[in-house]
Amino acid sequence: MRHRGAGDPGAAQRSAPAPAPGRARGGRRAGESGTRAAILESARGRFADHGYDGATIRTIAADAGVDPALVHHFYGTKERLFAAAMQLPVIPSEVLAAAFSAGTHDPAASAGELLVRTALTMWDSTELRGPFLGLLRSALTSDQAATMFREFLAEAILGPVSQLASSADPAEAEYRAAMVASQMVGLALARYVLAFAPAAAASVDDLAATIGPTLDRYLTGDIRAPRDHG
Repeated sequence: MRHRGAGDPGAAQRSAPAPAPGRARGGRRAGESGTRAAILESARGRFADHGYDGATIRTIAADAGVDPALVHHFYGTKERLFAAAMQLPVIPSEVLAAAFSAGTHDPAASAGELLVRTALTMWDSTELRGPFLGLLRSALTSDQAATMFREFLAEAILGPVSQLASSADPAEAEYRAAMVASQMVGLALARYVLAFAPAAAASVDDLAATIGPTLDRYLTGDIRAPRDHG
């Protein structure tokens, strides 16, 4: 083992630069697990205090004492960081994209049926149900939690769903997606929180067949879109 300064008489006199926050000397992170934990703790605080939109990778990184590039390295996107912070085992937008990709579903199934089936399959899983219900219940009792959950759903779910709408008008497509969300949030409350027996006992196939056509109408059918009274 080389001793510090061996072969370099001036090494002992030179001052080493101070390590960046969250890193050990020499540029190595002071424990990857500890760094990840600090990032997730900061993310939970930022999301709770500032909502999903108001929390940024830069401010979360600053709170954790790390470089924003490290947050991107670990989590990639803000949606992935949110999912990790809230202990969601899936990335909702990626699940939707996979569900609607060619060759992964019954071609005879409508978009509404696929949405219901995809959502219920996720919510029925033991890994996701707990974190999802925690977010949902918090949104019902806390304005801050409601803001955070609403903004997350708007980006991760409503954005992709609005692309399924038949309208070329962005405002109408957004409205149609919001109507889909109203139906699905209502279903989640009836099945998992209030546990209405018929809704809780129904199979995924039954609910997809029952509710799917309603979502199809919201997405592509005749509806009365809000008028601009401004």
